[in-house]
Amino acid sequence: MSLLEALHTPEAAQDDAVTAEQILARAREVAPLLRERSEEIENNRRLPKDVVELLRGTGVFRMAVPRSWGGPELDAMQQTEVIEALAKGDASAAWCAMIGMDTPIYAGFMDEDVARRLFTDPDTITAGAIMPMGRAERVEGGYRVSGQWHFGSGITHSTWVVGGVLVTRDGELEPGPQGGPGHWRIIVAPAADFEIQDTWNTTGLAGSGSCDYRTEDLFVPEERTFSFARPRVTGAAATPDAVLRNMPGVPLGVARAALDHVRELAATRFDRTTQTPWSENYRVQMTIAQAETDLAAARYAVYGSLREQWQILEAGDVQTPDEQAASVLARVNAFRTARSVVARLFDLVATSAVYRPSPLDRWLRDLNTMCQHVIAQDQVIQSAGAHLLGGTPHNPYSVGIVE
Repeated sequence: MSLLEALHTPEAAQDDAVTAEQILARAREVAPLLRERSEEIENNRRLPKDVVELLRGTGVFRMAVPRSWGGPELDAMQQTEVIEALAKGDASAAWCAMIGMDTPIYAGFMDEDVARRLFTDPDTITAGAIMPMGRAERVEGGYRVSGQWHFGSGITHSTWVVGGVLVTRDGELEPGPQGGPGHWRIIVAPAADFEIQDTWNTTGLAGSGSCDYRTEDLFVPEERTFSFARPRVTGAAATPDAVLRNMPGVPLGVARAALDHVRELAATRFDRTTQTPWSENYRVQMTIAQAETDLAAARYAVYGSLREQWQILEAGDVQTPDEQAASVLARVNAFRTARSVVARLFDLVATSAVYRPSPLDRWLRDLNTMCQHVIAQDQVIQSAGAHLLGGTPHNPYSVGIVE
């Protein structure tokens, strides 16, 4: 079946009553189609329009829409599982899906009437970087915003764009809602209000279109801004790190795809020197088994910590530092373990891994690029350690702290 035929099947048609089970089933169905398009997606340096519509048809962009709004309201484990399924097809597509479905999470930090007006379509795609790379000068009714943001994944196909800013008044930084040294807010504006700069020429996640974007002296009304320190909703969706929880689905899915690929190769390969089948080769057996061990441990840590965190927050309880750190460290470990697993598989397959159409080279490059994301850096591990010991996190947001 062609991609266009798949887009027009009854299974791909969108409906308001889509369930978590249907979204996951659709994600699994489209993964092979995404795999077929991976090289094109990479060369295009952004998702083709029909691929965006294919993703939209799965329901992935509405995963977090609350039931009170008529949505399926998938929990963090279900969301991660969907992203993981898509990543088995193509990393860039899964990355854009993971970013683009944050719209209803952002809505939970805005006035409900405003959010409903902005996000009338449950499949609305929002892109942008939330870290405060811009400045927002306070004026009557809102802010005058200027700045340049990096890593606008999916911005080439988004409706709305967010950007993190530090608020100033008369050019001076305002204190944060909790008395912190800076007032970090997130602005929401139409994609057309920004100049998208064609900067995304990368070795990995090349198809994600994660371009820089900028604006100068843009007026943004107060109602179209929010702070992670002031949620409107309650429960697990009310925490600052709600948009981070399903991120491990991408590296976990890529590593799973790579392992499945090499195990398929092993079924028919022979060692050139000894003519021993790979299935009987000690080195191959050890590499595959160790990779399965490491990936399984990383995956169980992600889903286990997410489940515990979700139950605590939905019950209205406050997480202990140990409970909070568990999901943070599992997230970082998923990225790093996935890269390690694929690197070892790449070495095992050896020279044939560098030739197209072998996907191992692309998977390794995708993971190398993912691991440069701020959320997989040493500062996050330090922040978790500091949180456990009562010290000062270098990246407090990564452990759910917003001042």
